[in-house]
Amino acid sequence: MSVPLLDLRRDWPEIREEVEAGWRKVTESMRLLNGENLRAFEEEVARFFGARFAFGVGSGTAALWLALIACGIGPGDEVLIQANGFVADVEAVVWAGARPVLVEAEEEFFGPDPAAVERAIGPRTKALIVVHMYGHPAHIGELSEICRRHGLVLIEDASHAHGAEYRGRKVGTFGKVGCFSCGPVKNLNALGDAGFVLTDDEEVAHRLRYLRVHGQVRKNEHEFYGFNSRLDELQAVVLRARLRRLSEKNARRREIAEIYRRELSGLPDLRLPPGDGADRVSVYHRFVIFTPRRNELQAYLKERGIGTGIYYPVPLHLQPAWRAAGFPELPRGTFPVAERLCGEGLALPMFPEMTEAEIREVIAAVREFFGV
Repeated sequence: MSVPLLDLRRDWPEIREEVEAGWRKVTESMRLLNGENLRAFEEEVARFFGARFAFGVGSGTAALWLALIACGIGPGDEVLIQANGFVADVEAVVWAGARPVLVEAEEEFFGPDPAAVERAIGPRTKALIVVHMYGHPAHIGELSEICRRHGLVLIEDASHAHGAEYRGRKVGTFGKVGCFSCGPVKNLNALGDAGFVLTDDEEVAHRLRYLRVHGQVRKNEHEFYGFNSRLDELQAVVLRARLRRLSEKNARRREIAEIYRRELSGLPDLRLPPGDGADRVSVYHRFVIFTPRRNELQAYLKERGIGTGIYYPVPLHLQPAWRAAGFPELPRGTFPVAERLCGEGLALPMFPEMTEAEIREVIAAVREFFGV
C-alpha cells in the first residue's frame, strides 16, 4: 500500500462548497483586499487564540519581519534564535537590520535551551525568537521568565503550532508578538502563501496594522514607511473555513500520534517525539522521529511506497547563507544538540485524513526495518 507523507486533496471536499460560495461573493463585489472576510478572519482567529489583536499578512516570513520592526528591533540590536530553526527566522532578523545570534536547542521539545539563552544574552541583545518546532510547545514558561528578567522582546514563531497549548494557554500568545504561517502544508492552511500576527500590545498593534499597507493610516497619508503584505480576501475565505475545523483536525492528529507512539515505542535506535502532558498539548504538524539510521530508514520506507520528509537537515550556522552574510564562523560541533536533531529527524506520514490501514502500514514498515 502506498502512503503519502501528506495529501492536501483529501480535506478539500469538506470545505469546497463553503469556500466556493465565499469566493463567488468576493468576485461579485470584486473587493479583493481589505474586505469583510479579512476583518472576520482577524476577529475569529484572535478569539480562537485568546489574543486582543490579529492581523492577516502575506506569509509567515512577512509575519516575522513585520513583528520585529513593529517591536522596534533594528540596527545595532541582536536577536537570539535556536540553531535548529528555519532560515526565515534569520532572514527576518537580517532584513530588519538586526543581527542574529544562534543558541543551542534543547533535546526534549526542540526549542531553544533556556540555559543557553541565559548564557548568550549580552549588552546588545534585544529579543528572542522561539520556534515551536513540529507543533510541540517549547519551554515557553521558562523562556518567558528569562525575557522578563532581562527586558527582552519575546517573539514566538508558532508556524508549526496552530492550536498547541502550554498550561491551558495557546502558544503564540506568550510573547509580545506571535507569528504564524498559513502556507499550504500548515495545520491551518490557505491555498497559497498566507500568515497572521497576534499581539496584545496596542502600540505594536498600531504599527502592525499599517506596516503591512505602506504605513498608510488614511488614504494617501503615510505615517511611516512600511511594506505591501496583505492577506487577500480569497485566502481569508479559505482560512475562515479551515479555522472552524482546526480543533477537530488537531485532535485527530493527536490520535494518530498516540497510535504511532504506542506501536513504535521501545524500538532500538529510535527516539519518538514527546507526547502530551499535564501542561502541554501538541498539534503534531509533523510526526518527527529521530534515528542515526535515518537515511537507511527513509530509503527502506520509500521502497515500501511510504512517503517521508526531512525538514531543516542543515542547521542555521552551517548554511551557506550564514557564511555569505559574514556572520561569525561556527564550525560543526558548535551546537551538538541542534546538529543531532537536524541530522537524525525523519517525518512520518501525518495528516488528519489518514486511514487506519495507512497508519498500520507505516507502523508495520518501521517495525520491520528495526527487526521487530
